[in-house]
Amino acid sequence: MIDLWVIATLAAALVQTVRFSLQRSLRGAGLSSGGATFSRFLFAAPLAIALSACLLGASGQPMPALDGRFWVMVVIGGLAQIIATLATVALFSLRNFAVGIAFTKTETILVALFSILFLGETVSVAGFVAILLGFGGVLLLSVPRGGRALAVVNRASALGLTAGAFFGISAIGYRAATLELAGLDALLRAALTLAAVTSFQTVAMAFWLRWREPGEIARVVARWRVTGLVGLTGMLGSLGWFLAFALQNAAYVRALGQVELVFSVLGSWLVFKERSRPRELVGIALLLASIVALVLVV
Repeated sequence: MIDLWVIATLAAALVQTVRFSLQRSLRGAGLSSGGATFSRFLFAAPLAIALSACLLGASGQPMPALDGRFWVMVVIGGLAQIIATLATVALFSLRNFAVGIAFTKTETILVALFSILFLGETVSVAGFVAILLGFGGVLLLSVPRGGRALAVVNRASALGLTAGAFFGISAIGYRAATLELAGLDALLRAALTLAAVTSFQTVAMAFWLRWREPGEIARVVARWRVTGLVGLTGMLGSLGWFLAFALQNAAYVRALGQVELVFSVLGSWLVFKERSRPRELVGIALLLASIVALVLVV
């Protein structure tokens, strides 16, 4: 029987693919990158809070004490995710952004390292080999059509490595926050952590937009029909990630989550009728082999 963390991760990756498509459409609707990112948190936070309240009511448990370490992990994870997102957005203004995007995929390797250093959670040899297989597949899928070798040292690669490192830190922060709520049901731990993180990110991004992009918050609210959908899909996707983090080592979760690239490529084939390339087929094969290996050895 497939473990719950595997199902949660696959579902999160699929929903995240949909959410990215919605956020891209917001760029064409007059919103900045910051506004499109803010919409994810603004509408996700109240949904996550409502879900937490419903789960607490259904379980009959009182609201647990959220200690200082929990909030430290929430802030670290939330800030790291915002920084990583900003670094990723900055890549799109560069001609060689695809090189940087490929470097962001070092996240899976970095999460494995951070898990050992900060949480004391080791990765088995077989699990690490599976992670490396997936990393190789992701690199192949990240090369654009007509793209050249990725061994390039430039601003794009630096931004990509920065994004990968901070995405890795955010995963560790979220995993650590859920562990602080030991004794609660995994779904409740995930929902409470998600509510705390998205609330913090909403406040932080609101201050940032008020300072750097006056009027952008009003534009986000004015387009609530689309931005609300971004928030809903963002909340559902994040709930899947947080549930997986509550159940499993973050390194395995993020490695399995790279399956979202397969979903994206399949979407381009099925929706846009783009022809597959040999490199894409090899990349997908490596990713699928990594996923099968993770499911079998973890």
